[in-house]
Amino acid sequence: MAIGFAKSIRDSLTRTRNAVFSRVAGLLGASEVTDETWDKLEELLVRADVGVSTTMYLVDRLRQRSRDEAILQAEELQRALREELRALLPPASPLNLGGREQDIVLVVGVNGSGKTTSIAKLAHRWKRQGHTLLLAAADTYRAAAVEQLDIWAKRIGVDIVRGPQGGDPGAVVFDALQAARSRGRDRVIVDTAGRLHTQYNLMSELQKVQKVAEKNAEDAPHETLLVIDATTGQNALSQARHFQEAVDVTGVVLAKLDSTAKGGMVFAIARELQLPIRFVGTGETLDDLAPFDPDAFIEGLFE
Repeated sequence: MAIGFAKSIRDSLTRTRNAVFSRVAGLLGASEVTDETWDKLEELLVRADVGVSTTMYLVDRLRQRSRDEAILQAEELQRALREELRALLPPASPLNLGGREQDIVLVVGVNGSGKTTSIAKLAHRWKRQGHTLLLAAADTYRAAAVEQLDIWAKRIGVDIVRGPQGGDPGAVVFDALQAARSRGRDRVIVDTAGRLHTQYNLMSELQKVQKVAEKNAEDAPHETLLVIDATTGQNALSQARHFQEAVDVTGVVLAKLDSTAKGGMVFAIARELQLPIRFVGTGETLDDLAPFDPDAFIEGLFE
């Protein structure tokens, strides 16, 4: 992990650190561990949006370690907490990208999650790495989404394929894949519809888009990234579960991490959804997208 990316992750956690984890560090200072320590720790973790289930798991683990390792000082408990938090964030396997004529990446998520901006950041990142990009504007039900993606494509300098408003998203994906082959583009990023996850038709459309990709390229889509708005905290987990049921989500892009004090939701995503966090949004510019680094994340919570 480049030093710059690690620093950007730590900096993006300023609100989460100041609002909650600085108080956790203060609680787990030089004092002795008491019953009140456990109650306050539990309260603070829930406030950080670690989630009730994951918080109870962590506190149970720490109580067990406290007994097994005879932890009496809160300072030692803080070390154990760091270790337990880190254990919830195993390193992700490499992205399943590269080594083929075209990589196809589906990007899913509800409207307002930061999906379109995250696509722009991914395209910018991969173009700088030497890839030739093509964007598929398959969120045809929302004119603003198509227009926004078109603006980003022009700004970054990558191709885009779009269809008529309200048109068939699958047809846009088909056209985009044909265009990528004819133009020699090696990576296609597909923006998908993002209406509320409770609407069955949305999930049905996502499944159709996935099938179009499957039929037109071997083993496609090669990655399906779910964009989650970090500012929504635990509410995002129910959304994520619906998307997981509809399509084969392979990883998470956590947008707007710098704008929230709910950064603790990372642990709930990793434990309850069993999904790797691939990237985090650390600011508003195109460069503000960092590959997720578990060690930098833990350090950023407590520094």
